[in-house]
Amino acid sequence: MLNCTLTAANHRSNVSRVKPPENSIESQIAQLPHRERARLALALIESLDPGKDEDAADLWLEEAERRLEKYDQGVPDTMDADEAL
Repeated sequence: MLNCTLTAANHRSNVSRVKPPENSIESQIAQLPHRERARLALALIESLDPGKDEDAADLWLEEAERRLEKYDQGVPDTMDADEAL
């Protein structure tokens, strides 16, 4: 059973490195602006787990945008593990 798990993990790892064809949905999504990709990612995740908190989606999108803006500006947003926990 362990061998199957390792094989599946290796397979997923290799699949993620394969460049999708230019006309694939993945390539089309990659061309979208950050905000639109974030919305799409959220919609896909919610479709896998339909139980949702109505405010959580907006809050996470705002947080993701805040973090992306700081990243783009080169401003680190980190804290020590002791402080976080």
